[in-house]
Amino acid sequence: MVHGGAGALDNVKDDKTAFRYLEAIRRTLEHGRDVMELGGSALQAVEACASILEDDPVFNAGCGSVLNENGKVEMDAAIMDGRDLSAGAVAAVDNIANPVQLARLVMSESEHVMLISEGAMRFADHCSMERVPEDYFYTTDRVEQLRQARLQHKVMLDHDDSDADSEDQKYGTIGAIARDPLGNLAAATSTGGIVNKRMGRVGDSPIIGAGVYADNETCAVSATGFGEDFMRSVISKTISDFMYMKGMDAKQATEAGIEYLVRKVKGRGGVIVIDKDGNCSSGFTTKKMIHGWIEKSGETSCRF
Repeated sequence: MVHGGAGALDNVKDDKTAFRYLEAIRRTLEHGRDVMELGGSALQAVEACASILEDDPVFNAGCGSVLNENGKVEMDAAIMDGRDLSAGAVAAVDNIANPVQLARLVMSESEHVMLISEGAMRFADHCSMERVPEDYFYTTDRVEQLRQARLQHKVMLDHDDSDADSEDQKYGTIGAIARDPLGNLAAATSTGGIVNKRMGRVGDSPIIGAGVYADNETCAVSATGFGEDFMRSVISKTISDFMYMKGMDAKQATEAGIEYLVRKVKGRGGVIVIDKDGNCSSGFTTKKMIHGWIEKSGETSCRF
């Protein structure tokens, strides 16, 4: 399963734009399937899928990341392996085309789970990870979004131009989760955050248990939404706990998790979930969520 953000998605007002989103999701899903059909693991599949979405400027991650209050990109990402709960995360990084790949290196090449800002960038250099110039991220849409946010003296969320309490917003995050033929689960999440956000703000995407989680005994989860809500509710781990402690399947745990998110913090956003038996589920509190899946039938499904 993959997702590309949640919200009202009122910017998707024509068939051409809708097709652009859904085609990107479909291509990404099919690439992930190809990775596993060639013997790749769930972990390899989610890293590959997240990287593809980071490379697509329509999504708020990687090259499509929004700009902070200083007109700079600060990106967050995380990846987790359900086999042994190993995980890697980075926060407030820049000049990296694929933050999810840097997160994977943190997991595999360091003794830590999360590195941030300058420390994460030094680690990227240590791993000989290529840096890209700042103008790689400066799309016309993102520059205009920042201009509008500054004019209105407020923070804005991805493609929307409404206020922070409105439901008519798009919460920009990308994510991928997978279960491979060996029954291993993995999850990855990546984001550029919030338009005109304060320098140093970190959302839920790189926080293990909030924006991402994977455990072979329960499920894999990737979240997209207003990060502060997801951090306070630890939504991804909460869904896993519903399965572990109450024996729920993907659908039941997702419904219970979304109910908890709304009841406790009036959370805005959504999740995609695959349980240990390969059942796919999704849930969201916003009007829509861009997501898709390839379940046991092998058919590709994409929707808002």
